[in-house]
Amino acid sequence: MLRRLLARVYWAFSRWTLKTEPAPARPTVLIGAPHTSNWDFVLMLAIAWRLGMNFHWLGKKSLFAGWTGPLMRMLGGIPVDRDDPSRVVDDVVDRARAGAVFGLVVTPDGTRRGHTHWKSGFYRIARETGMPVTLGYVDRTTMTTGLGPTFELTGDVVADMDRIRAFYADKAGLRPEHRVEPRLREEGTTAS
Repeated sequence: MLRRLLARVYWAFSRWTLKTEPAPARPTVLIGAPHTSNWDFVLMLAIAWRLGMNFHWLGKKSLFAGWTGPLMRMLGGIPVDRDDPSRVVDDVVDRARAGAVFGLVVTPDGTRRGHTHWKSGFYRIARETGMPVTLGYVDRTTMTTGLGPTFELTGDVVADMDRIRAFYADKAGLRPEHRVEPRLREEGTTAS
């Protein structure tokens, strides 16, 4: 209840407009893109809390060290050990099988400059868990943010990514100069 109240206050005073489809009714891999600033996290919290959506997000293990660990977990964080990333898929599958309804927020384009492709982890997680993909967005051009469509990946990487590219084609992100075109290195090969 407190989270929804905080979100309502945020949206009442924010210069951003929430334009969203309803929260999915089953576990989903929620893409957060274009992810060009760490401020996107605040917008994602506001979206999820306003929709009453339970969500988790992946973060490097070092974010969960020390006093920040409990806070990061409270905000839905799941630590990723880059030496053993397969544990993340197992954890997500366990949560979904336990009947939890949640969005697993993944930012495949990262926030650092110099990327030329999206990371394919979201695709592999969705295919391995059988979860659909929900397209979350931030668009500075229109000052809107929210959730777009939710759909099942087909395993045809190029066709799936064409659908994703079409959705994000007109979305700029908070720092448009850091935007990365939605393209996987695996396009042309198999990411499933």
